[in-house]
Amino acid sequence: MTLASSPTSSDGRVLVAGRARGTAMVLAEPLSFWGGFDAQTGRVIDPRHPQRGSILSRRVLVMPTGRGSSSSASVLAEAVRIGTAPAAILLHEPDPILVLGAVVARELYGRSIPIVVLPREQAGRIPTGAKVEVEAEGGRALVRALPS
Repeated sequence: MTLASSPTSSDGRVLVAGRARGTAMVLAEPLSFWGGFDAQTGRVIDPRHPQRGSILSRRVLVMPTGRGSSSSASVLAEAVRIGTAPAAILLHEPDPILVLGAVVARELYGRSIPIVVLPREQAGRIPTGAKVEVEAEGGRALVRALPS
């Protein structure tokens, strides 16, 4: 999805480098991984979240920002370790706690996920279910929609 120059792609700011592909899951509200995400199943478990029950594993997660507890970093790192984390996270605003979780997973387990900030209007063009590719290297990210 090159959101900057065409309807299918976009430039973003890299918070954590990496490459990923997956089906988009767009969350209407921020999510706290601590108490809101089950690292064992990859499912949203926050009873107040509008997308409770949604599976985030191996999906390109699109949401405004993370929410809450610094313990979210450890939950995300554990999900990366066991393979239930999102394939990538696209945010409207930076979230240092999620970045910390991805960096810790990279340092401890040799695995990580890309985390990218996209302007709200560009992220808003990614619908749930779209096939998305994220290339986040060297400070600049390219997010592309893939043909169905």
